[in-house]
Amino acid sequence: MSFEEKSVWVEFVSYFIGLGGYLIVAGRMLSNGVSALPPYVPVFAVAVVFIVAVNIVGHIVAAATSRSDEVDERDRLIGWRAESGSSWILGFGVIGAITALIFSVGSVWVAHLLLISLFVSEVTKNVLQIVYYRRGI
Repeated sequence: MSFEEKSVWVEFVSYFIGLGGYLIVAGRMLSNGVSALPPYVPVFAVAVVFIVAVNIVGHIVAAATSRSDEVDERDRLIGWRAESGSSWILGFGVIGAITALIFSVGSVWVAHLLLISLFVSEVTKNVLQIVYYRRGI
């Protein structure tokens, strides 16, 4: 595997565990009736620190175990196609959040709708990149 492909795997794992874990904890908090944003901030901060730490360690390991080659046209094409195939998810999430604001939905729900759309978009992008690296483009 090239460094670029290993990098995608590192990002996938960090987002899936970090944001996925946050969404599980936030879902439990929502089901327990927490409807204000401030209690979610420490949980989100822990998730972000976890994502950053996993990305740093994972990229160091990926760089140490990869051959040194530059990003080529194939890597750029895979990144572009994966981004264009997943960015619509984030767009729909933002439109959904704006619609929720119009209908005066609580700020906790709007914030989590945005986070869920970001999470699904990023994980989809990583999955598409992995598929394109494995199947070829």
